[in-house]
This record gives sequence, C-alpha cells and structure tokens, in this order.
Amino acid sequence: MVEWTTYCETIDYMKTIANTEQIDKSLLDLDERSNSEIIKTLLASQQQAIVAVEQASATIDEAVTQSAEQLLGGDGRIILAGAGASGRLAVQDGAELWPTYGWPHERLLLCMAGGPDALLASVEGVEDNEQAAIEQVHSLKVGPEDVVLALAASGQSAWTCAWLEASKNQGAMTIGMANNPDTRLLKIARYPIYLNSGLEVLAGSTRMAAGTAQKIALNTFSTLLMLRMHRTFGNLMVDMAAVNSKLDQRRVRMLRTVLPDIGEPAAREALSESEGWVKLAILNALGDKPEQGKARLFSHKGSLRMAMRERREQEE
Repeated sequence: MVEWTTYCETIDYMKTIANTEQIDKSLLDLDERSNSEIIKTLLASQQQAIVAVEQASATIDEAVTQSAEQLLGGDGRIILAGAGASGRLAVQDGAELWPTYGWPHERLLLCMAGGPDALLASVEGVEDNEQAAIEQVHSLKVGPEDVVLALAASGQSAWTCAWLEASKNQGAMTIGMANNPDTRLLKIARYPIYLNSGLEVLAGSTRMAAGTAQKIALNTFSTLLMLRMHRTFGNLMVDMAAVNSKLDQRRVRMLRTVLPDIGEPAAREALSESEGWVKLAILNALGDKPEQGKARLFSHKGSLRMAMRERREQEE
C-alpha cells in the first residue's frame, strides 16, 4: 500500500495545473478532522473569495463604467453566459435585474450551456460544444450595442469561451470572469476579471470558493451597474418592478423617505396614479402630471435625482 507521504510527493506535477484544479496536500486528512475544524477551514476558504473580488475591484470598476456608458447610449442588452455552476450563478444574478431594478426583459439575455434543462441538472458534454455557442450568438443577433459577461471558473470552458469570442467578433463589449490567470476566457475579454480564490478545499469543486467569488463579483458588478444606470435613488430601489403586499409597503416607505413631509394616504395616491412606479410617484407628488414626469425622467436617462433637481430649479 502506498504511504500518504509518497503519494503527496508524486502529485507535485499538480503545480502546473490550474489553481482551481490543484490539490491542497495539507488537507489530505480532511475527513479525519473534527466538524469544527472543517467548518473553520471552509470559512477561511470563503474569506479568500472576498479578498479575490477586492483584488479585482479596479477592473470591475472600469467594466461597469464602460458598460453603463454604452447601455445608457442606446438599446443594448446585458448578456450573461456560462456553463455548469458558473452558468447557474449568472442566471441567478441576472434573473433579479427585473424585479429589483425594473430592467426590461427585452434588454436582458441569460444564456446557459445546455439551455433551461441544465439549470436543474448536469447536462454532460454541452460545455464542450463550441459550435453551439457560436450559432447561439448569431441567432440572438449579438452586436455592438450589447454588453456580454461570460464566466467560467477554469477560464477554459469551450462553450463559454466560444460564446465570448463570437460576441467579440460581432462587436459586443466583452467581460470575462475566471478564477485562473492567463486563461483563454480572460485573453478574449476586453475587460478580464481575474478572481484569485485559490485552491479549493475539495480539489476541483469550483462551486465552493470560486463560486462564492463569482457570486460576489456578479452581485458587485450588477448592483454598481444598476446604480450607474440610474435605477436607484441613493440606496432605494425606486425602479423596483416586482409586485406583492410586502413590496407595496416598501414602495410607500421609499416614497416617504425621499419626501418625508408627505402623509401615507397621499403617498399611496401618488403610487396609484403612477401604477406603482416609485420614481414617477415622487415626481407626481411634487406636482408633475404623469406624462410630464415621464418626459422629465426620459430627458435625464432615468435619473430621479436629476429630474428632481431640474424641477426645483424651474420652481425657483
């Protein structure tokens, strides 16, 4: 029987393999450790995911700035693409853009290798199909107005890399997110976001630290992008689209936070007149007619702050 020390010596070749695939030899006794020790180890790995996003913050900043400029200037789409665990994270983040920020459905594409079936179960082989990715890019008419963010922990997923490369060839703005450096995906991307999440506690299980880093980076990217797209007022979700009783109460609170002198009945009336759109309700409560408020928001590319400032200047 081979001794563990001998086995460890024989796997030094792993140093040449991607970070996310390397074996952390200090954890070969993981299953023999106590629950508390394993929890501590797992949490330390998750903390590294946060550090990884902090280290990539400058590139995220630049990617958001350019994405917002491009999207505000036309009717381009936000497109998120990925395979496996990375693709599921992309879809999860993108699916929240309409309910949270009212981002139009027609300006959002969520592309998963293997399609909807792959969201709930592994569909083997689809992430290797480059031709399918290229054909999808062309069928969806990806073009110069679009912003495409593709992510793959390995940075080498054939479907994901082909999707981003085909999008780049069509003139789209391209952002790549990967947990290994100098990979095909990052080399393709105009804005390469390298998330150095380190070795996984379970070797190769990139749904763990790598996945956490991707989730944080996606949240950071989409939240900052929506802020720069004027989809908030401060930290208030004034373009919120989802509807239920809890959110009706939230709409009232948001309106009264921006306009503290308004009573609840007047706030509810303004919201009713604006069909629940908080931005428009605020302008209505200030005296704008619905069409006037819509025109004012449109002229400022959706910025409630600028619309309110213009209104105040007109009254002075």
